[in-house]
Amino acid sequence: MNKKILIPLIIVGVLLISGVIYLSVNLKSQKQENKAMQELAELDKKEMENEYQQFANQYSEMKTQINNDSIVAQLTTEQERTQRLLQELRNVKSTDAVEITRLKKELGTVRKVLRSYVLEIDSLNRLNKNLSDENYHIKGQYQEATKQIAGLNTERASLSEKVAMASQLDAIGINMSARNKNGKNTNKLKKATAFQLSFSIAKNVTAANGNKTIYVRITSPTGTLLGGSGSFKYENRSLESSMQKTIEYGGQETPVAMYWNVSQALVEGTYNVSIFADGNMIGSRSFTFK
Repeated sequence: MNKKILIPLIIVGVLLISGVIYLSVNLKSQKQENKAMQELAELDKKEMENEYQQFANQYSEMKTQINNDSIVAQLTTEQERTQRLLQELRNVKSTDAVEITRLKKELGTVRKVLRSYVLEIDSLNRLNKNLSDENYHIKGQYQEATKQIAGLNTERASLSEKVAMASQLDAIGINMSARNKNGKNTNKLKKATAFQLSFSIAKNVTAANGNKTIYVRITSPTGTLLGGSGSFKYENRSLESSMQKTIEYGGQETPVAMYWNVSQALVEGTYNVSIFADGNMIGSRSFTFK
């Protein structure tokens, strides 16, 4: 009976001792974890304090960079608020999770407000600098400013000219042949009853679409203008045309055929053809007939 009682007692004692050892080890581990967490909380709090202090210092520095009394007053208010929150943080314990969380949110708000003032002051400083530079140019470098304006006007005129040139129509594949009374090509001017002029208006996506009036001047070997089909403006003067035709132009290559009926005696030699549209000469070519 003694053995039956003693053995369970020994087992119970061993279990109790094991439990005490386990609890001791576990408690020690928890203490170490709590200590580590407390150290992290202290570091986090210290970092927040440093940020609050940096923001307060930045407000002081910004007030020296601006002459606007209204903005300086706003900066002072925000600086005092930042310093008040810093003091609250210094007074709170790092283990007070609720207060630490609140002050961390406040820190984010302070950061956003400070950033907005940095951008505003930077914009005002750049504006002031531009105004100062402008005043400097007006007072001390009027002649230089005039040159710059003249240069800009020249550049603008050059750009406008380039745009105008890019949108100018271009006549390509110009060909002129003599036709007899049967409408067939002939090499003998004496048998010619008409000149057929054919060409294409080149593709130009920058040119304005719509109706285009094409004017053609044909001058004989003696320098006289063939026929007469109204006048048009070219380089601030009025010119007579040999023939004209209105076409529909949509920016794509457009073929054109025109005819001039012989109404005067033709002489052998070189005939010059000039084609005009929109006040510009868009093509020219010479043809020799015998």
